[in-house]
Amino acid sequence: MNVRVAVNGYGVIGKRVADAVRDMPDMDLVGVADIATDWHVRTAAGLGIPVFAATEEARAAMGDAGVPVAGSLADLLSQVDVVVDTTPKKVAATNLELYRDAGVKAVLQGGESHATTGHSFVAQANYATAVGRDATRVVSCNTTGTVRVLGALQDAGLLARARGVLIRRATDPVESHQGGIMNTVVPEGSIPSHQGPDARTVRPELDVVTMAAKASHTQTHSHFWTLQLTRPASRGELLEALRAAPRIAFVRMADGVTALNTTVELMRDLGRPRGDMWEVAVWEDVLTVEGDEAYLTYQVDNEAIATPETIDAIRALAGTVTDGATSIAMTDEILGMRREFLPAPASAPMD
Repeated sequence: MNVRVAVNGYGVIGKRVADAVRDMPDMDLVGVADIATDWHVRTAAGLGIPVFAATEEARAAMGDAGVPVAGSLADLLSQVDVVVDTTPKKVAATNLELYRDAGVKAVLQGGESHATTGHSFVAQANYATAVGRDATRVVSCNTTGTVRVLGALQDAGLLARARGVLIRRATDPVESHQGGIMNTVVPEGSIPSHQGPDARTVRPELDVVTMAAKASHTQTHSHFWTLQLTRPASRGELLEALRAAPRIAFVRMADGVTALNTTVELMRDLGRPRGDMWEVAVWEDVLTVEGDEAYLTYQVDNEAIATPETIDAIRALAGTVTDGATSIAMTDEILGMRREFLPAPASAPMD
């Protein structure tokens, strides 16, 4: 029997999760809930997705706006096994008791604190610990990228500690007209920034410190890492460790993929839905190793990277797939995820 799924919140993340759920052969999207009456909800209704009102006030407003309403949030919850809450930051925490009372398992997003569910999730790192739980939190986009890349090197026995600088986009592209950071860079007010401690909620053994700043762009985040290795290693060893891990793909300066916007354009040219990049894009030809130190940079799509993690979290909570590698492989094959975005040149150096 397929897992019956609800999505509460049909915004930047919610619409991507809803589409991914509809693509999965072992899941059924029962409906989405929201409080809005704007183009987001109208688009969902136009796609044939049942729309439920998250509040009574929203139900009346949707009716007045001509949005077909399938019922209330309580009606939706009565029909599902798992709800994915993609409501704005801090809202999901107030919804958790509602989900528990309804007997529905819940996947929250990275805007909530680890303490809200007591469990944070990245599929390749701790899938098994989420199996059968009532709730988990898929960590933020930057934390997901951090855990994927640093976790791959740690699993290969190569990583001793990591120090990273994160340049974050100012706001989501769809909200860039509403204000934000223009013609400046705003450093975060404390070190470490929250991503390092957040990564340790998934992999407690990581020795990681992050610093971050918001920059005046809206497309994706970039990370710059200085890594202390456990021993002197070759560049080829690090590349091999990254290639062995899921959801990491390589881009190359030599191919003309030299900036954040070029990777975004590459995703569009590859025919990705909404131009989404679910993988972490590591610049292969920038990665440098000197003895027992390594330096690398990669790109994180803040709108899309947590989508496959959310799909795996649904399976884990529902208990329909108990092996993480199996779920990851299912998700990645159906979404069409890659290990290389472009064919590697035959002369590509490894060491």
